Amino acid sequence: MQRFVRNAGCILAGCVLAVATFAHSQAAPAKPAVGTQVTPAQTYGKLLGRLEKEFVDTVEAMPEDKFNFAPAEGAGDFKGVRSFAAQVKHVTGSSYYFFGGASMTQEQVKAKEESIEKLTTKAEIVQALNDSLKNAHTFIDGITAENAYVTMANGGTRAGMASFGIAHMMDHYGQLVVYLRMNSIVPPASRGSM
Repeated sequence: MQRFVRNAGCILAGCVLAVATFAHSQAAPAKPAVGTQVTPAQTYGKLLGRLEKEFVDTVEAMPEDKFNFAPAEGAGDFKGVRSFAAQVKHVTGSSYYFFGGASMTQEQVKAKEESIEKLTTKAEIVQALNDSLKNAHTFIDGITAENAYVTMANGGTRAGMASFGIAHMMDHYGQLVVYLRMNSIVPPASRGSM
């Protein structure tokens, strides 16, 4: 019996070690070695992917009944600021400007922005946001070392537009975080560190 318990303990310890090793390998992909060359698409894709998670999680954290929240003028200098929903729609529509330059005309971008402005429900806005992010990833996946700094029809370069698009989303992400906190909602990215 003692040998059975010892063997069972060894088997259990081996299983725990295997699960821990698997979980670690899933949670933290290996970093490339110093000096490894990565493509522009990998670089921008990684940045967009990280920001996308924080941005979408933040949007989904705001309850439907507070989706049109905008800070009151008495709470500071908030006269004329966009509501939470308007912030999200602005980022969603602008995404086609930043990440559509290689495949969309200015008229197509404007039409897309106008259709997004007409959305009213949280579900519609979140779906439009996710669609715009798919488009952004498609654009970024097409950035190569050869075309990253070549001027496109809209006057920008793929690398420049991707950089500005990501920075623009980061700016509005910060504003959305403030709106959540003004409604006593801890932003999803901050919940694990509490």
